[in-house]
Formats: sequence, C-alpha cells, structure tokens
Amino acid sequence: MRRFAAERARKLAGSLSRSFSNPSPIVVSDSVSSLGALSSATSYAAMSSYPITRDTINPKVLKCEYAVRGEIVIRAQHLQQELQEKPGSHPFDEILYCNIGNPQSLGQQPITFFREVLALCDHPSILDRDETHALFSADSIGRAWQILDQIPGRATGAYSHSQGIKGLRETIAAGIAARDGFPANADDIFLTDGASPAVHMMMQLLLRSEKDGILCPIPQYPLYSASIALHGGTLVPYYLDESTGWGLLLSEVKKQLEDARSKGISVRALVVINPGNPTGQVLAEDNQREIVEFCKNEGLVLLADEVYQENIYVDNKKFNSFKKISRSMGYSDKDIALVSYQSVSKGYYGECGKRGGYMEVTGFSPDVKEQIYKVASVNLCSNISGQILASLVMSPPKVGDESFDSYCAERDGILSSLARRAKILEDALNNLEGVTCNKAEGAMYLFPRIHLPKKAIEAARAAKVAPDAFYAFRLLDATGIVVVPGSGFGQVPGTWHFRCTILPQEDKIPAIVSRLRDFHEAFMAEFRD
Repeated sequence: MRRFAAERARKLAGSLSRSFSNPSPIVVSDSVSSLGALSSATSYAAMSSYPITRDTINPKVLKCEYAVRGEIVIRAQHLQQELQEKPGSHPFDEILYCNIGNPQSLGQQPITFFREVLALCDHPSILDRDETHALFSADSIGRAWQILDQIPGRATGAYSHSQGIKGLRETIAAGIAARDGFPANADDIFLTDGASPAVHMMMQLLLRSEKDGILCPIPQYPLYSASIALHGGTLVPYYLDESTGWGLLLSEVKKQLEDARSKGISVRALVVINPGNPTGQVLAEDNQREIVEFCKNEGLVLLADEVYQENIYVDNKKFNSFKKISRSMGYSDKDIALVSYQSVSKGYYGECGKRGGYMEVTGFSPDVKEQIYKVASVNLCSNISGQILASLVMSPPKVGDESFDSYCAERDGILSSLARRAKILEDALNNLEGVTCNKAEGAMYLFPRIHLPKKAIEAARAAKVAPDAFYAFRLLDATGIVVVPGSGFGQVPGTWHFRCTILPQEDKIPAIVSRLRDFHEAFMAEFRD
C-alpha cells in the first residue's frame, strides 16, 4: 500500500511539475496553489511515515500569506533556471525581479563608508597596518575604532545585550534627536534583524486572541496581514483613497474602528506606513497630527512604519516622524504609546541582506517594557553587522570628515536616480490603455490600477486566479518582468492593481517600458470586449 501511494505521489508530482513548466498560469489557484497541491499529495503519500501533515500543522501558518515572495516569484525562479539550462528558451534573456524592495539585487551599489567601517570592525587586526590607511578613509578607521570600543571584547562575533549594543543605541538615539529636534533615549531602542522582527514582537505583545484587532491600511505591506494571522489576531482594514493620491482619511479609520468594536473586536493599535508601501504617498503634517490625536483619544498604540524615510521624491513633501509630530503637539510618553520602525534595507543604503533595523518604543509602562525586553531576550540579540549599520545610517559622515563628499555624492546619486526612474515608469504606466497610476512621492514602488476587460476577468476566473494575478503571470511569461498582484496587498473590491518596484537600474528602464508596453497592447487586444 505504501509503495502504491508513493508511486501515485511521484506521478502526481511529475504531472504538476510539467504543468508548472507550461507558461499558462492556470495551475495557480487562490484556494489551492500548485505547491499546495504538491504538498498535499506528498502528505497523503507519506501519511503513515510522517507524524506531521499539512492538515495537522498550526492553522495560523496556513492562513498566513506573503505575496511578495509568493507563487509568481516561484514561477519566476523556475523560468530563471530554465534560462540558465536552456538559453533562448523564452522570449527574454533575464528575469527582472520588480516584486520586492531589494535594491542591491538589481545593481544598486552599497555606500562605501558603511562598508569600510563594517570591514574594519570585522577584521580589527588590520586597523594598525600602514596599508590600511592607504586603502581606507581616515574617518572610517576612526569610526571603526569608536564602534569596537563600544563592543565588549571588540568581538563582532559575540552575542550582545538583547536590545543591542548600548553604545550603538546611544548613537541611534542621538541621530533620532538630531532628526526630530526632541530628545531620544537609548533605553527605548530595540535593535532587530531588520524591521520585520520588530513588527512580529509587537504583534506578539498586543494580540491575545482573534478578538484583538489591528487597524491596517489597505493596500498594506503583507508583513502586517501575515504577522497578524500568525499571532492569531484580526486585521481591521481601513482603505486608502486612491482618488486623492492614496490619502489617509480619518473618517474612514473611525468608521472601521467603530464597525470592529460593534463586532466585539478590541482594537489595540493603528498601523501607518509613511512613506507608503505599496502606494508611495507621503503624509502631510496636518494629516499626521490628526492621526496622533485620534490614537491618543481612542487609546490605540500607534505603530509607525517609517523605513522609507529617506525615500522622498517630491519637493512639496518632506518626511516627519510621528515621534516628532507627537512631541511638537506637546504630548509626552504619558500621552501616547508609539512604536517607530526603521530599517537599513531601504532608504539609499539598501542593505537588505545585512538585516539591520530598530524600533523605538515610547509611551509604555516599565512593566510592559520589561516584557518586550523578555521577548527580545528569547532571540538572544540581533546580528552585530546589522546593529553597526543601523548606527551608521543614523550617524553618517559629517561636514569636515574625509568621506563626507563621496558619501553625499553616492547618497544623492542613488536618490536622484530613483526619482527619475519613478517618473519614467509612472509616465509609461499612465500611457497604457486602461491603466492609471498615482505619483510615487516616496518609497520604492508604483501601484497602478488596471481596468481589465470583462473577457480577461472571465478568463482569470476560469483559470481560478485573481484577475490581477492572471495579468501578472501573463506579464512574467511574456517579458520576464516580476510584479506582485494588488490582491496580495488588499484593494477596494472590484479594483485590480499590481506593485512594481522602481529599483531596476536606469539603463534597464527603457527595456522594461518597451516590454511592458508591447505586452499590455497584446493583452488588451486579446481580451478587449
């Protein structure tokens, strides 16, 4: 019986593999993915030998979804492997991953000063060598010595304090104070492996059961929906207004809060992503003040995702942290609970693989902060390279430092290029039939709306995929461009979008525009009503 079941599973796996090789996205379903079907077949075949099956794992894991690395990306990786094994097997010669904010994977270069300091910290024995002074800037050598003196035993391979190295947290606090014009305390800083673990920590803290809810913008970065699902809470959506450039309307937030409470949900916090992901808007100061006042009056924790604070592309908007806004309104720790997230993965630095970030936690009682520290301690500490980078991001070279001019040139070059790429892609999208795209004021993404023909929607439903996923799969198979369907972020029912990064290097943008235009024209011609 076991041999029969195993043979059946092998045949099914082979069949699914062949289907997945077919350019048609029909194998992908909202209810059962191709990988899910394979997993089910495998669990069925191995039921008698594996103690854990898909049906017996934590249902919260099954409920969790993360679209930016979902089925379209799996399909793209499959195509990439085919291109490597059989060059010329597809109508494109490379896969362009526009699905995730991963700048260096698409050619962005790291900031020289940051990398010099990291290298010296990890290999301090070269600091006193003459050749080091010929190869490295004087301020990178000085900064490396300063950082090493803050690390017990100067050991970057050792565990640190669970909140992060105290001296680095003090540097970050000083950077926050300089940015905002209000004091910051190193004891409020928790260094984390990117911002994502910090989000998970707060969800662990806040969510006790499905009766606890978190207000999240829709569209939202799917880290939030995924972490809420994993920790057993309820996502309470509030819709951003696409017609006003993805504006945050407080009336909509109030409406959703009241609706959730009427259903017995205890809403614990409000998530705000500024600049927006996937929508790219930058909040106005007046809007931020409204949000702070609302959270204070409603007793909500304000979870401020501010990881794109350096990515501003318009002259009439600037980034203001919610910490700065709340303090400028006269509110202190006793008035509002605020968690601010920052990451070394975004901005102009784009150091995603270094996994550095932090959260600043203010407005929590000492006994609650003890519990946050306990949760941080379970993970021992974040990685030391990421901790160092987080301190460098908040304390870059200053006027008079040897690296200052080259640092500014690298930073400004990256940011100005991103602004140009955003504008080119935005204009190209708005010139496509049935596509409208709001301006990217900040962050790293465009989130165009596609007005799909009825025939395309019907074809998608026949294929058991969301219509925007159907479009994204067809785009991938025709061009090698990887985007994420709007259905992975949430959207107003009946509307369809996709998220595309602005990260491919400028010399690749014309080819992307050309491929996208040719594909879209052919798609619309095929499905036009």
